Amino acid sequence: MVSERAMQVLQAIVQDYVSSREPVGSKGIVERHSFGVSAATIRNDMAQLEEEELIAAPHTSSGRVPTDKGYRLFVDQLQDLRPLTAAQRGAIEAFLDQSVDLDDVFGRTVRLLSHLTNQVALVQYPTLGNARVRHVELIPMSATRVMTVFITDGGRVDQRIIELPAETDEVFIGELRAKINASLDGTELVQVPDVAAALPAQFAPERRASVAVIADSLVGHVDAHRSDRLVIAGAANLVRTEGDFAGSVYPVLEAIEEQVTLLKLFREMELDQFGVSARIGRENDEVLRETAVVTSAYRVGADRSAKLGVLGPTRMDYSNNMAAVRAVARYVSRLLGED
Repeated sequence: MVSERAMQVLQAIVQDYVSSREPVGSKGIVERHSFGVSAATIRNDMAQLEEEELIAAPHTSSGRVPTDKGYRLFVDQLQDLRPLTAAQRGAIEAFLDQSVDLDDVFGRTVRLLSHLTNQVALVQYPTLGNARVRHVELIPMSATRVMTVFITDGGRVDQRIIELPAETDEVFIGELRAKINASLDGTELVQVPDVAAALPAQFAPERRASVAVIADSLVGHVDAHRSDRLVIAGAANLVRTEGDFAGSVYPVLEAIEEQVTLLKLFREMELDQFGVSARIGRENDEVLRETAVVTSAYRVGADRSAKLGVLGPTRMDYSNNMAAVRAVARYVSRLLGED
């Protein structure tokens, strides 16, 4: 168990190392922080921290850097998250308020988070849960081509262009549009395939093949919502911090692109009292052992939630990044109609 002052020394080491990327020595701590004790006393505190494996020397005769265990203790001991500035909060609101649909909300969210934190930003699409159909639009493109537009209660819009087996007219498309919406309005997405399968029988035999194609398209829209995936921005930020990685950064970039490991991690992470969660270094899977991931949850309506967050090297500004992730998650929740 470290002393109270040694804990403060650890906080100083984390802050200085995150800021400078240079190992931190006792002399520098005395010069930059008001401990009111000698460098020799700070060295004793640092020896205690090193014995507890909270800091380590990257090479002989150097200062010290935090270990994964040290970062974890630092994060666990945060008394509060540094609030965002009024300008940052205004930028979040102004930028996200311009969103036109769910896909645009998420695209803007990752760009904004990446800018606020200088890390890789990630947003998980919500699972189906109790999502419902708000409206289906059919737009004739030609006599044998139709665009289907599928809109959910969470604001997500999915579009598809399909080829029909026979020519149609606007009267038929209008009738089909009306029956689809009468059958599906307010229906849970998980029920759409059963409702769609019953549509062809409601039309004359010569129309059923075309109705069946459109019904299949509706099921395809649901499958698109079912997929568990991430929206990502800011991978270039990870490349710019390549010096923080002992090995190559490219396996991490591959894991980000493939998403499987990150989606599993997102599902496992549990939020703390601040409404955020951090996984640091070796707490992650092997490929992410030199990274830290910070997440928070957002909600789509009352029934569905998912996570958003940032990924970067373990040498990151945890207080700022956790505050930014939490603030953006709360605003996304408000934008998508939780409140």
